[in-house]
Amino acid sequence: MAKVKIQPLGDRVLVESLEESEQVKGGIVIPDSAKEKPQEAKVVALGTGKTDDDGKKIPFDVKVGDIVLTSKYGGTDVKYDDKEYKILSSSDILAIVG
Repeated sequence: MAKVKIQPLGDRVLVESLEESEQVKGGIVIPDSAKEKPQEAKVVALGTGKTDDDGKKIPFDVKVGDIVLTSKYGGTDVKYDDKEYKILSSSDILAIVG
């Protein structure tokens, strides 16, 4: 995987959505606009970190390369080099898969 030139700030995490295989129900192809967005994503980059009241860095619960489940409506969509990413707050990450 090539290094992405987007560096999230603070407690934010850059993720890349994992594509689902095309859904076909009863022989009908569902258009992209009607498909539900996947909630499974791969962590691409971590922000600079959050600090507590004493000025200590709070470590992230995830690391680059982790597959995570994200909040359905959280984050901001970003397009860079023809790839779609999402920048999420670390609190929008619900679980690590696997």
